[in-house]
Amino acid sequence: MVDVKAVANPLFLREEELRQAIEMLFFAYRDFTGEPDSMLAELGLGRAHHRVIYFVGRNPGITVSELLNILKITKQSLSRVLSHLVSEGYINQRPGDRDRRQRLLSLTDKGVELEHRLTANQRERIAAAFRTAGADAVQGFRLVLHGIIDPEDRRRFDIGRSKPGMPPTRTAAGHR
Repeated sequence: MVDVKAVANPLFLREEELRQAIEMLFFAYRDFTGEPDSMLAELGLGRAHHRVIYFVGRNPGITVSELLNILKITKQSLSRVLSHLVSEGYINQRPGDRDRRQRLLSLTDKGVELEHRLTANQRERIAAAFRTAGADAVQGFRLVLHGIIDPEDRRRFDIGRSKPGMPPTRTAAGHR
């Protein structure tokens, strides 16, 4: 039986509840990125490299402009990271089909292998947490994350609703 008093009423969140949520996000992010950070460090790479590898892997053929829009970093920052990943053989660049000035990015086999290694532990953590929490909690978590994301990026995700008569929840795989 659930203790009704122990469950936070979302309309009346106290400062302590908000601070605890912020703290939990910090700890979750630290632990979520810990193992990949160690693997990246062994290769002389960092989190910026991981983000580029991840999003290029999720969006084969993504343009540099689209990647900049997702990452919200400067061209100069992306250029440094991307140049390193290309020179190390993790990412391929090719000119656009319609506009030769565009650079279309995709992972090499080496990049795909690294992306899988980097996200394996993260997938396991998420899957275990989802299994423990249950379907309603997972949908609630997705709604909370969706609410935290800046409005212009929310359109990338069709989070659906887990209520009867609502469309099923889908991933952001085809968000471009």
